Amino acid sequence: MMLLAVGCNFRNTAVDLRERLAFADHQLPRALSELGVRYGCEAVILSTCNRVELYLARLSAPVALSADLVAEFLGEFHGLSANDLRPHLYEHLGVDAVRHLFRVAASLDSLIVGEGQIAGQVKQAYELAKKHDSVGPLLHGLFQQGRLVAKRVRTETGIARGHISVSSAAVDHVKQVFSHFGDKTILVIGAGKMGELTLRHLKQLKPRRILVTNRSLDKAQTVAEGCNGTAIPWGQLDDVLAGADIVLSTTGAPDVIVSAERWRRVQTKRSGRPVVILDIAVPRDFDPAIHDGEETCLFNIDDLMRIREHTLADRLKHVGPAEGIVEQEQRRFVKEWTRRSNGPIIARLIQRHDSKRAVIVRGLLERLDTRLNGVMTDEARAEIEGAFRLYQNQMLHEPISALAEGTPDGGSHTLLEALRKLFRLEE
Repeated sequence: MMLLAVGCNFRNTAVDLRERLAFADHQLPRALSELGVRYGCEAVILSTCNRVELYLARLSAPVALSADLVAEFLGEFHGLSANDLRPHLYEHLGVDAVRHLFRVAASLDSLIVGEGQIAGQVKQAYELAKKHDSVGPLLHGLFQQGRLVAKRVRTETGIARGHISVSSAAVDHVKQVFSHFGDKTILVIGAGKMGELTLRHLKQLKPRRILVTNRSLDKAQTVAEGCNGTAIPWGQLDDVLAGADIVLSTTGAPDVIVSAERWRRVQTKRSGRPVVILDIAVPRDFDPAIHDGEETCLFNIDDLMRIREHTLADRLKHVGPAEGIVEQEQRRFVKEWTRRSNGPIIARLIQRHDSKRAVIVRGLLERLDTRLNGVMTDEARAEIEGAFRLYQNQMLHEPISALAEGTPDGGSHTLLEALRKLFRLEE
């Protein structure tokens, strides 16, 4: 039995080459089919923006699968040189391949440790391969176990705790100030890309209304249409600031647009109502002096980035326990697979020795009975048969234990094959 994982990721391969190696959705069925035909193997392809990995398995390996063969396949499929590709491909064999998939599924090998997207991508890759009949018993068991590993890591450690994007961190801050949002007004100033992403998160809070203002009314209207909001002329900025509960500012202005003095004038119209200002513009749109932590809570991009870094640092504390779960599940998978795959050969080994022992013991007892003139008791016969059975069990214990401790390394002269030859165990 052979299990192989070959691929490249963000750690060792530049994005331009990863893009050339990536498989589009419409290419995956053909690639999976070609792998099966060419190598007679099970196959799953995991292709994301951060990695391209091929998982190949074969119950018997007359010709060993290798990274060189995979490089040849990838080169032909994508029109690239296999020799140029090979230095960028890592290779995991047997137990290491099991461990690698489990680490990938558990987001321990991700650009951002603990991110949840990769588990879904692994599941999708497996489901697609299963749909196109390129998954057999080994990869089926491996990827099913990988999903359990990801779930255990997510639920038993804190590695996925906290948000790691600026936009999600911003929403967390808003939730710390307000407990409900059905009566709240969100004001969006500007139309930057990061602002649109943050607005998407804020919209999920289901506020009463969203107002959008921009120096260009056309741009304000475009953003407003995308969020079911209302475009407001730039000249009414102070009025809408006075009525807003949450402000998201993301302009490209070279200087502060709301100074401390201007904010004091706005504040006199607010009647002491609290406001959260998310200033993610660079340079900043609001004078940092307006933050008082009570009526006005101002967070800029640096504040949100510090929270992101704190979250990532906290996640790293949980890497050790997560790795422990991976190791535990890897040993469990190998042990269970070895037991299942070696069960038939162990059964034949015991059956063959039971048959031989029965013949030998019967002949021995007949000779002893003749020598003892038929006076051997049934108890004595049972003792002799039991002694031979015990001796057989002790003799077979070591080879059977060695099989149970084996690993899916795919070597051409495995212990299993050696036992078949030594003990004449035909298929």
